[in-house]
Amino acid sequence: MPECQTPAVAVFDDSLTQYDFGPAHPMSPVRVDLTMRLAHELGVFSGPRALRLVDAPVADDDLLSTIHLPRLITAVKEAGRTGEANERLGIGTEDNPVFSRMHEAGAHVVGATVEACRQVWEGHAGHAASISGGLHHAMPHRVSGFCVYNDVAVGIRWLLDHGAERVAYVDVDAHHGDGVERIFWDDPRVLTISLHETGQVLFPGTGFPADTGGRGCEGSAANVALPPGTADAGWLRAFHAVVPDLLAEFKPDVLVSQHGADSHSRDPLTHLGLSVDGQRATHAALHELAHSTAGGRWVAVGGGGYELVGVVPRTWTHLLAEVAGAPLPPEAEVPSAWLRYVDERFGLAGPTLMTDGVTPEYRPWSQGYDPAQWLDAAVHETRMALFPLHGLDPMP
Repeated sequence: MPECQTPAVAVFDDSLTQYDFGPAHPMSPVRVDLTMRLAHELGVFSGPRALRLVDAPVADDDLLSTIHLPRLITAVKEAGRTGEANERLGIGTEDNPVFSRMHEAGAHVVGATVEACRQVWEGHAGHAASISGGLHHAMPHRVSGFCVYNDVAVGIRWLLDHGAERVAYVDVDAHHGDGVERIFWDDPRVLTISLHETGQVLFPGTGFPADTGGRGCEGSAANVALPPGTADAGWLRAFHAVVPDLLAEFKPDVLVSQHGADSHSRDPLTHLGLSVDGQRATHAALHELAHSTAGGRWVAVGGGGYELVGVVPRTWTHLLAEVAGAPLPPEAEVPSAWLRYVDERFGLAGPTLMTDGVTPEYRPWSQGYDPAQWLDAAVHETRMALFPLHGLDPMP
């Protein structure tokens, strides 16, 4: 684990759980509430290596307008006041139903992520987490994929506007990080890397190896489109075959990472096969890469994840502990107080350990690949498309 010399923070306040599409919607704020409760119970916010809590401001229209068109902001405000849908802008669809104060809730998430970026860029913290953030599908002109505003893109834009010359964005959500990629498609200062279940079978249907960035910016976007069923060994093999080399060559001033938990085998909306332990290994790898490639400047955000009790709280609690520089042992017991709360509120039996009982292992790419295997073929295609654009050898 890297030695963290500067404090780490989490930007959060309870009102962020007002980002709520309703009780029937898969993206429930319960997952954020349960994460913060579990992290509290496990001591992530107390002790000598505590993650310091910072209140989340609400982004104003000027900040939102650095990414989003004024007509979208106006339409979201109107929908949150009147309940009126605007499906042309993605507002009031099945994925993105209207809810009261929709604009205020979305702007609050943006404010939290921008504050995390500010904490790191201005040197108040070495690492910062915005666990309610990671709304990576929202486009400048449209609400999309459970995402009203794109907090990640606004945060990256803020970093660029305040002096960052290169920002790397790594997205490990099961869904392609299409909004962030598209927004910075023509900006060579931003490297976007997305590992996701292939768009052949999963929303948003994008993110293929040949998608490498805009004209004159080829190499600024990297996509690893993984086959359904990819589990820890394949995921980590793909991650380590692509991400470290690209980050080392790009040398970002800041690493921003999106940690959607929907890559887990129990997620109801996706078809990957990771364990909490595999996700924990990914958090640790990104922490290490922040230190080795970005001077230790790391902003980590949440994202997708729809197994609300058994998966997301454990995965994101591990992430928060990693951001603090004090990772939890996987065999740690889930506190009884948290389990009682889950039982009393939801009538469910929560997980009793912070592990799925798996020790993640993978075969390094340097040991060769098998083009007959879907996963290896996908990784090879990404390396062939991207590595030469960065002056890297794509072969093992």
